[in-house]
Amino acid sequence: MGRKVNQKGILLGFLVISFAKFLSCEAKTHHYSFNIKEAPYTRLCSTKSILTVNGQFPGPGLHIRQGDTAIIHIRNEADENITIHWHGVKQPRNPWSDGPAYITQCPIMPGKSFTQKIELSDEIGTMWWHAHSDWSRATVHGMIVIHPKSGDHYPFPRAHAEVPILLGEWWKSDVDAVLKEFKINGAPPNVSDAFLINGQPGDLYPCSKSDTFKLVVEYGKTYLLRILNTAMNNILFFSIANHQMTVVASDGSYTKPFQTNYISISPGQTLDVLLEANQTPNHYYMAAKAYHSNPIVEFDNSTTTGIIEYIGNYTPSSSPYFPENLPIFNDTKASTSFLASLRSLSTPVDVPLEIDTKLFFTFSINLQPCEKNHTCAGPLGERLLASINNISFLEPQIDILQAYHSGLLGVYNDHFPDSPPLKFNFTSNNLPPSLFIPNRGTSVKVLEYNSNVEIVFQGTSVVAALDHPIHLHGHSFYVIGSGIGNFNEKKDPLSYNLVDPPLMNTIAVPKDGWTTIRFKAKNPGVWLMHCHIERHNTWGMQMVFIVKNGKGLGEQMLPPPPNMPPC
Repeated sequence: MGRKVNQKGILLGFLVISFAKFLSCEAKTHHYSFNIKEAPYTRLCSTKSILTVNGQFPGPGLHIRQGDTAIIHIRNEADENITIHWHGVKQPRNPWSDGPAYITQCPIMPGKSFTQKIELSDEIGTMWWHAHSDWSRATVHGMIVIHPKSGDHYPFPRAHAEVPILLGEWWKSDVDAVLKEFKINGAPPNVSDAFLINGQPGDLYPCSKSDTFKLVVEYGKTYLLRILNTAMNNILFFSIANHQMTVVASDGSYTKPFQTNYISISPGQTLDVLLEANQTPNHYYMAAKAYHSNPIVEFDNSTTTGIIEYIGNYTPSSSPYFPENLPIFNDTKASTSFLASLRSLSTPVDVPLEIDTKLFFTFSINLQPCEKNHTCAGPLGERLLASINNISFLEPQIDILQAYHSGLLGVYNDHFPDSPPLKFNFTSNNLPPSLFIPNRGTSVKVLEYNSNVEIVFQGTSVVAALDHPIHLHGHSFYVIGSGIGNFNEKKDPLSYNLVDPPLMNTIAVPKDGWTTIRFKAKNPGVWLMHCHIERHNTWGMQMVFIVKNGKGLGEQMLPPPPNMPPC
């Protein structure tokens, strides 16, 4: 990223498996090699070197059937460390292949190799993979498409074609440099210069018109758009001019179909939507822009576009129609109401009803006094941090999974609190500075195997009130409730949806609001939970669950593979 290394890169090679390979009714194991190498890319009138996967940006997609297994052979030939995470894949009993650096593995060092085993279980639809070390995921990412088992069918009308739509984010400068600068000065990072659709900014930016993504459609046909938000720091609104979309899946799980003229999608989240090409043949913009609930905080307020172009003999309008229903950047109601429309396809679902472990987690932006003889550029001349339950996560030097498995002491503590140490009006606009400073530590929460867990996620207005898309590794969870303001433990549970809540792995906790999730802790191992806005994650908005082994057959964590990267 910004350094030319004579075509060396991180080898994450990719073997394309044709659809004909998926004819057997039996689960299959597929072998892939991923190849990430540095390559020059031109966007917005400038050229820089970025990490690419097999020379591609975005990286290649994996197509696999539900329940299959993928073996990923990785060799790092870059000049920096890297890890790869399989976002939304539960990895039953196998945290060794989950991927977050210093959580479940040490990074793959330059010149070294690692093989990961990716086992699918009940996931269906669209997932993705991405780097999980520093900010490499800005360009190191790709889609995972999980097709139904042979003989099974989609629970919605068959589409004429399936189209990946990867929404991304682009800096003209080296992303590594952006990361290092804000780590040093304690301020927010420089905002991006553009958003992307399938790697292209669109023709509203300079020097980009000829490379704008274009989807050619035929009148009367239906298209399945697999939409993924890979952006580093922004929830995005997305819309298509004059067209409605029918949402049919989210985060690798089917949903009850519903029509909408826009979507709100968090970093890390996926949405599958059906698009009917039922408008007068012409060309129409698809567009995405940031949803940003706190305008005091600087953000990228640009708009990326692609084009829907109908096949046919007609004279197109001078420029594509622009979406009229794309919400304005700070429309919190539009974002929260869209997410509230998601419902699981099945009724009722197996949401836990009897809760063994109740947790209450606050998510805050924080400040830390600047180091002596150092100048910090954060608010009040201090350094920005972030926390969960007032603990800002410190990354260890040895990965937590290795320490847990080997019984190493001093790497982490198991004292992560069930609730914040201090109760206050979490969403007040006038909080005292005494609340701004968090504790720092490497803390985990231990869960009993097969326990039913409920967590209330509470956003706070400490330093700045913002939305937080929270991602849990190793498990999907049911989103049973959400609201604005402080969670009321007597009133709010009365409105929980325990019949058909959506099954997710990433959910946006609204600005100055709360969200409640439930899941069964039936996947033994070490699992990260964190905000998927990368600057918040870098500041420490993450924590770790350890799910203990069960006693029965198939209820214990698997042993480590022989080639785990050393620290």
